[in-house]
Amino acid sequence: MAEADTEDAARPWPPPAGAYAEERGLFQLLQNMLEELLIHKPDDPIEFMINHLKQNNDDAPRICVLGPPASGKTTVKIPYALWANLIQERLSNVDCIKQGWILEGFPENQEQAWMLQSSGIFPRHVVMLYAPDTVLIERSGGKRLDPLTQEVFHTTFDWPSDPLVQERLVKPEDLSEQEVSKKLLEYHRNFPEIFHIYQKVLKSINADQPSVDVLSQVLAFVQTRHRSAAPFTPRILFFGPPGSGKSLQAALIAQKYDVVNICCGQLLKEAVADNTKLGELVKPHIDSGGPVPNNLVLKLLTERLSSLDCLSHGWVLSGFPRDVEQGEQLQKAQINPNRVFFFNLPYESIMERLSQRRTDPVTGERYHTTFRPAPTPEIQARLRQNPKDEEENIEKRLNIYYSNVKALEDFYQDAFYVNADQDPYVIFEFIESCIIKPLPCKIP
Repeated sequence: MAEADTEDAARPWPPPAGAYAEERGLFQLLQNMLEELLIHKPDDPIEFMINHLKQNNDDAPRICVLGPPASGKTTVKIPYALWANLIQERLSNVDCIKQGWILEGFPENQEQAWMLQSSGIFPRHVVMLYAPDTVLIERSGGKRLDPLTQEVFHTTFDWPSDPLVQERLVKPEDLSEQEVSKKLLEYHRNFPEIFHIYQKVLKSINADQPSVDVLSQVLAFVQTRHRSAAPFTPRILFFGPPGSGKSLQAALIAQKYDVVNICCGQLLKEAVADNTKLGELVKPHIDSGGPVPNNLVLKLLTERLSSLDCLSHGWVLSGFPRDVEQGEQLQKAQINPNRVFFFNLPYESIMERLSQRRTDPVTGERYHTTFRPAPTPEIQARLRQNPKDEEENIEKRLNIYYSNVKALEDFYQDAFYVNADQDPYVIFEFIESCIIKPLPCKIP
């Protein structure tokens, strides 16, 4: 009895429960609540968690922008003793809680970073701007201050259009080359400690480039989500024109991550070969070369994707849906992918890949007249071309794909786009990085 109880206790929860929790972000929600409990140590944890859920701010940005003098951030001079209280008080306001915050130029050293942590302030993203010291010193020399408004301008990058403002601008007293060099020396001394504290959430960005490019890189970074310890079951869709390499990438992903590789066309053929009831209904359509009705394909897919191996290990699916109507039917069947990829390949490359494919009717081996020619004249002489690889038939398949792909791209708005005209293992590395990283946050 004791042994049976142990086995029951060790049994994992049903796979659908994991999918439900993943789709609704329950793992991340619980992780965030636990972090907040450990940081704030409330006397009433239940009431604290209720208030945390009401705030609904787990995706609000919490960003620190750091860097040396004149790297492009805004700095504010406040005595160190006041920092912790002032920052904690300001970040506790409802606008910061709901909308998030950006803290500029702080912390400057290890002690200040620890002050933030002891106050329960943990940035989700730390942007570290950098540039050569010579560039920073040159930038500092161009700074000008409006003594009336305390607004900072620059002779090169941000000169005011108002002549009256131009006339009253003055050069700040603390921006001599010696003073800037001294600040840079202090920054370089403190930087390794700051980097060590925030290294898991920090990204260094080159500030010696146009401000638009800096902003673009910063935005791309702060929209990323850091990897979570939450369980993740891949449910992957591959779209792409014929010859774009979907089958190869699906096989590589399945091999490395032990997910189930499902090709819709192959699934239909297997059902026919196995003489299943669905296979008998599908067979006439396969034999005639016509399309299989959506209801039969969907029933077959739903049955396969609901099997224990797919629910437990995840899946990668190619060949379905072919249009938005089929995508909506998948959605109604509660089959929701969590990663979608569109493969893009130029027309010329598609034709080169497909029209030169040949098959050896004796061995079944596949060759390519350019990339993988037959090893002997004897084999070369008996090679045959599949009718579907004739240029006229490739054109028909491409027309069908391109007539539906734009609507599918609109339907799957969180999709990733793959340049399929490069080395297969470069493509695999890109796909892999998109699978293991959480999806980026959307800016409202």
